[in-house]
Parts: sequence; structure tokens; C-alpha cells
Amino acid sequence: MNLFDAKCDAAGTETRPLAERMRPQALEEFVGQQAVVGPGSLLAQAIRHDRLFSIILWGPPGSGKTTLARIVSRRTGAHFVHFSAVLAGIKEIRAVIEEARDRLSHHAKATILFVDEIHRFNKAQQDAFLHHVESGLLTLIGATTENPSFEVIPALLSRCRVLTLDALCEDDLKRLLQRAVEDPDRGLGRHRLQLEDAAGDHLVRTSGGDARTALNHLEMAAFLTLARQGPTTSGVLRRIGLNDVEQAIQQKALRYDKSGEEHYNIISAFHKSLRGSDPDAALYWLARMLMAGEDPLYVARRMIRFASEDVGNADPYALRMTLSAAEAYRQLGPPEGELALAQAAVYLATASKSNSIYAAYGRVQESVRKTGTPPVPLHIRNAPTPLMKTLGYGGGYKYAHDYTEAFTPQNYLPEALTGSQFYFPREHGYEKMIKQRLDHWRRIKAQKPDK
Repeated sequence: MNLFDAKCDAAGTETRPLAERMRPQALEEFVGQQAVVGPGSLLAQAIRHDRLFSIILWGPPGSGKTTLARIVSRRTGAHFVHFSAVLAGIKEIRAVIEEARDRLSHHAKATILFVDEIHRFNKAQQDAFLHHVESGLLTLIGATTENPSFEVIPALLSRCRVLTLDALCEDDLKRLLQRAVEDPDRGLGRHRLQLEDAAGDHLVRTSGGDARTALNHLEMAAFLTLARQGPTTSGVLRRIGLNDVEQAIQQKALRYDKSGEEHYNIISAFHKSLRGSDPDAALYWLARMLMAGEDPLYVARRMIRFASEDVGNADPYALRMTLSAAEAYRQLGPPEGELALAQAAVYLATASKSNSIYAAYGRVQESVRKTGTPPVPLHIRNAPTPLMKTLGYGGGYKYAHDYTEAFTPQNYLPEALTGSQFYFPREHGYEKMIKQRLDHWRRIKAQKPDK
């Protein structure tokens, strides 16, 4: 019997945290991560047929890494060993390897090794079982909240399949909470509780996609509800309200409706604070959204749009900064990833501003609507065949690199739009340099107009 096989009696079960009691016992109970464990997925088939391969489960806390390992421990015919990277060293690793070798030799039984927090292992510790994963003596399941590309040695990583788990979405968390409230055996069902919508929403928003956190908070709120309301008439439900949840987790529910007016008011305030170059206000509205449960990647997408619409070429690095912030959040999750979004917000607020790209694209769209689809000038058409060349395709085209400064006057617009200008760069930030360059080229063109 190993750690995952231990069972408690009815009294003992109640002493375990709710999150522990509500762990799914089989894939059919598992909520979320359908891309990884959904019907027909590679991992689901491997678990059902007991043909597991070495994997690294990478995801934020409470996304189901340990739960998946426990499901494997119940389904596999192999010997399952739970190993903590925090507590173990080289000596313990060697002991596991020797036992696995004896088990395979004398009992023809394979060993599955689950290493929790595998990123805590140093290079020497990972090297210690690398060969045995490669030989098949050990099938490795590693769990980590850190990017395995940086925390797992390349040789070991190449022998494992990395499966990425995401923070649980709101619908998944609501299902887990409702299941915990209703389950009479492992959950809170025997207490006849009802979770009010506002209370459930607050639990979801404050959990950061972490199932364990959501269930722990629910358990504390349920305890307060039972203590406050006392004995109740048979058949009457006790209601877990928003006040119970706020008191339990010591966090007020901020006024914020992600589908209502307040959502649009706050994102508008955030956008206008960025445009108005006020980093303090931008940080404030960012925090209001994130602390109220807004999707951080929605905020990141709005900043990416802002980088092009309101900063543009006045600071071309702004777009890269916001894209990097979005990727950093995907890698780190909350709360660490929120700092990357804050960094991007401050950068955008303090960057040089220009809406020239936004305005130019609007002018182009209007021109296309008015002029339709005039033909491409012959000299800049593609000419892949002799017939096209005979018809004049590509004839007279001037290859820019053959000229001084890699520039020579030449028309690139349809004939009806010759001389049109859509982009008007500003006189500040990087666009000042762009404007100087364009003015210089236009002077050359004015002296030697293209015929």
C-alpha cells in the first residue's frame, strides 16, 4: 500500500480538508483539461489501457497534476511510487531504482515513479534516474508549476511527453463547487447547504483558477454558515451567502460585472488612463479588474491593441512589450504573472503616443471602399512565366537595392491613387525619425518624379 492507497473511516474522512476529500477518483470525475484527458485523448487512452509513458505535467497550482497521478495509481497494474522532490536526495533516488530493478527481475512488475515538484531536483538528481527512464526501468510522471524547458535537463525532457494543464475556467470551478456542496459522502451534502450565486461567483473569482483554493475557501465559508445559523429544521437549506465567503477569505467582493456596464466602464477608464499617460491611474484600474476576477489575458489583449492603436510607431517596442507580457502571464499564471501585465501597463502609459497607424489604416479602408479594386500596376506585378513577361508584367521595375540609399522614385499604388498619402507620422518618439526619412524620400521623388 502506498500513500495514495490509504483509506479512512467515516470519522477520519471528515478530518481531511474538503479539497482532499473531493479529489476525483477516476477520469470520469475529472473536471477540465479536456485537451489533455478528454475522451479519445492520448493520456486518457494510456490510463485506461494501463500503457502509460513518461510524462511531465506542467500547470499552475490546483490544475489537477497530482489528481491525475493519483488516478494513474488506482488504475495501473505497475507498482506506483510517490516521490517528493522537496524531501528526497540522491540516496533515496538510488534506493527507488534498486527496488524497481528487483521488482522487475523477481516479480516482472514495472514501476511508475511520480515526482512531485520535479523542478526542485537539481541536475545531479535528475541525472541519477535519467538512464533508468531511458531504459524503461522507470516510467516517470513529473509534476511542475515551472516551465520544464528551464527546470528539467534536456536529456530527461527529450524522453518525456510534456502535457500542459491550464488554470481551470469559471464553469469548471462552479461545477466543482456545486459537486462539493451536494456530495453527501465526500462533500458537504449531509449539512444541507445551498451556495448562493453571488457567493459562488466570489469564490471562483478569488481562486485564480485553482481548484484547491476554491474548495478550501468553500469549506471555511460553510463552517461559518453552520456556526452562524446553528440547528435548522429538517428539510430547510442553510444558505452560504456572499458575506460568509467574504468573511471566510477576508476579501471583499469588488463591484464588477464582466458582462455588464461596470466592465465596460472600467476597461474604458484603463484605456483612457494609458492614452492620457497616467501610469498611476492605469495601475489602479488594472488592479481593480484583476482583483475582481477579470480574465488577465483579456486585459493583455486590450493592451496589445492599445500598443498599435495609441502608441504605434512612436515607440515600436511597445507592441513587443505587450506581447511578451501576455506570454509571461501564460507561463507564470497568477499572482506572479500579474506583475508582467503591470510592467506593460506602465510602459504603455509612459511611452510616446501616436495614433497615426490607426488613422492611416482608417483612411486606407475608406479609400478601398470608394475606389473598389483598381488593377495592380504592371511594373510591380509578379511575372513567373514567359507569357506574363511578354504582356509587360514586371517590366520597368526598379530594384531598390541597386540605388543609393536603397531608394529610387517609383509608383507602387494603382494609377488612380498615384500621389495619395495615408500615413502622417507625428513629430515625436520614433515617428519623428520616420517622418524625417519620409520627407527626405519625398524630396527626392519631387526632384525625379517617376514616369
